[in-house]
Amino acid sequence: MHEQPFSGGPAVDSAELIWRDGVPESARFGDVYFSRDNGLEETRYVFIGHNRLAERFAKIPDGGHFVVAETGFGTGLNFLATWQLWQRQNTSESAVLHYVSAERYPLTREDLARALALWPELSGLAEQLLENYPPLTQGAHRLVLAGGRVRLTLYFGDVLDAWHALDFTADAWFLDGFAPACNPDMWLDDAIAQITQHSRPGTTVATFTAVGRVRRALEQHGFSMRKAAGFGRKRDMLVGELAGLEAASTKRTGPVAVVGAGIAGCLTARNLAERGVPVILIDSADRAGTAASGNLQGALYVKLGVEFNAQTQFALSALTFSQRYYQPYTGRFWHPTGLLQLAWNEQEQSRQQRFLARNRYPVEILQSVDAETASELAGVTTDKRGLWFPGSGWLEPGALCRAIVNHPLIETRFGFHADRLMPCNGNWHISGCDGADIAAESLVIAAGHRSPELIPIRGDYRFKAIRGQVSHLPDALVHSPKAVICGQKYLNPSNGQVAVTGATFDLNDQHPNVTPTGHQENLSELAEMLPGVVDLAQIAPEAAEGRVGFRCTTHDYQPVAGNLTDGLNRPVEGVYLLTGLGSKGLTYAPLLAEYLADRITGQPLSLPRAIQTRLNPGRMHKTTAHSATKHTEVSVETAVK
Repeated sequence: MHEQPFSGGPAVDSAELIWRDGVPESARFGDVYFSRDNGLEETRYVFIGHNRLAERFAKIPDGGHFVVAETGFGTGLNFLATWQLWQRQNTSESAVLHYVSAERYPLTREDLARALALWPELSGLAEQLLENYPPLTQGAHRLVLAGGRVRLTLYFGDVLDAWHALDFTADAWFLDGFAPACNPDMWLDDAIAQITQHSRPGTTVATFTAVGRVRRALEQHGFSMRKAAGFGRKRDMLVGELAGLEAASTKRTGPVAVVGAGIAGCLTARNLAERGVPVILIDSADRAGTAASGNLQGALYVKLGVEFNAQTQFALSALTFSQRYYQPYTGRFWHPTGLLQLAWNEQEQSRQQRFLARNRYPVEILQSVDAETASELAGVTTDKRGLWFPGSGWLEPGALCRAIVNHPLIETRFGFHADRLMPCNGNWHISGCDGADIAAESLVIAAGHRSPELIPIRGDYRFKAIRGQVSHLPDALVHSPKAVICGQKYLNPSNGQVAVTGATFDLNDQHPNVTPTGHQENLSELAEMLPGVVDLAQIAPEAAEGRVGFRCTTHDYQPVAGNLTDGLNRPVEGVYLLTGLGSKGLTYAPLLAEYLADRITGQPLSLPRAIQTRLNPGRMHKTTAHSATKHTEVSVETAVK
C-alpha cells in the first residue's frame, strides 16, 4: 500500500507568548497558561487533589505503574507538580509514573525555562525537563526522567491526532488547555470519545471548566460527573469518574530471558530491570557486547528520508531519543563530537537538495553547511557540502554493554549457546548445546543474525545477514577528524590509539575473519571520499587490523520489534523479537528497547501506531497459500520446532 507522507514536514510551530507581569499568555488563544494568583496551588487543587493522586500514588507497588494523561502540556507546570508528588508519595524504586500529554503549539526551550523559573521549589525537576526537552518536531517524544521512575510521552501536534496515534490507558485525566470558548477544537465529541477509549472503569477526570456541554459530553460517554468548588475566583469546576466494573489485572511474576547480549539485548535487559522485572541475559560469548556490538567505535547515525513519512519519523525519533539516552555516559562511552553527512557524490548532492527543499528541521537536529563550514566542523579538508548533526557522535558499544548489564535484577548466563526454545508448563525453556536448560516466563530474541534460527515457530522468515568489515587506522597514519564523517564510508575521530573506518557491505559473504580485500575497499573508498586524510602508501591491506561483524537486516531494511506472531498473525504468548537493526543498531536500540519494555510490562507505548505497524514481526513471514492452510490445522504449541 502506498504510504502518504506526513503533511507539513517535521518541524512544528512554537507557541506565541505575551508576557504580562511575568505571566505567559497565549497570543493565539488569548488565555493565560496558569492562574495569576498562584498557578502551582491551582494545579494542586484542581488536578492533583480532585484526582486523589496522593492516596493513589502511595498504593502503587514495586513494578507497578500509574498513568496520568493531559490535553495540553503548556508550560509543563502540571507535569512537574505531579512528578513532585510522585517523589513524595511513592518510594518504590521500580514503580513508574507515566505522564502522557499533547501540545499543538509547544513552548521553545527558552520560553519554557522562563515560565518554570517562576516556581523555585520545582527547579530541580524543571532542570531535568529542560535538559531532556525534545526538539520541536511533530509526533511522539518519550522522555525518561528520574532514572526511569518517571516517563513523559509528549506529543507535539493536534490533541485528536495524539489520541488516535498513541496506545495508553489513563488512570487519571487532566483536562487542561484553554477555556472551551477560546479553544473549541479540544472539546469536540471526538476528543471526549477518545478520552473514554483511553480510560478504564475507575479512571478519574478533573477540569477547570464547568461548561455544561463539556459535562454533558463526558456523561454521554460514561463518566459520572459532578460540580466542585473552583479555585480562587473560579466558582465551579468539574470532577468525574468512568463508571463500570474494573477488570482484574494480571501481574508478571517470573523472569524474562533475553537471548543475545549485544546492544539491543543489553539495553532491553537494563530497561526491564529498572522497571522491576528480573532478567536472565543469555549469550554464547564470555561477556556482553562482543559480536556486531563489539566494534571499538560506532557512529550514531541515521539517514533521514526526503519524504517525512512513518519510516523517517521513526528514524528521527530514534536519533533524538538515543542522543538523550547516551548523554549520561558522556566522556565514558559516549562522545558527542557531532556528525557530518557529506554530499559525497552527485546522487547524494541531489538527494540532500531535495531533502532540504521539502523539509524544515530544528537547527539542534541538523543544519545544511557549505564545504568551508564542513571542513571547519570536521577538522579535515573537504570540497563537499553536507548536513551537520550537532547532537550526534560516536560510541564505544562493547564497553557500554558491559557496564549497563551490571544490575541486581540482571542474571547473566554467558558461554551458553542457545539452540532450541520450547514452551513447557507455562514457561519458555531455552536449551543449550551442552544439555543445559533455562526457564523463563517470557523471552526476547535479540540475537542479531542468529535470531531467525531461534524463532520457535515453523516457517520461512525474511531476514538476511550482511557481513561488515571495519579497519583500524593507527593515529600516526591518519589525519583524525574532530567529528564523525559519513559518506560512502564513515570515519570516526581517534579514540586515542586508532580511528575506525568502514564498513564493507558484503551481502553474500559469510567469511568470519578480516581480509585484505575488505581493508583495501575501506581504505581506497575513504581516500576517495576524503583525499589526504589517510596515507595509503604507509598502510598495507595485508597487515592492517580490523574486525568483522554480521548485521541482521530485513527485506525492507526496517527493524523488527514486538510480539512474535505465527503465519496467520496470531501472537505467540510470551515471545518477543528485537532484531533486524542493520547498521543503525546503536541509534535504533535505545528507543526499541524502551518500546519493547513498554509492551512486555503493559505500560503506555512510546511509539505511535503507524510506527508500530512498520516494526511488526508478522511482516517477516514468507506467507504462501499452502503454509497458511497448514497453520489452520495446528495450534501454536504444536507448530513449535
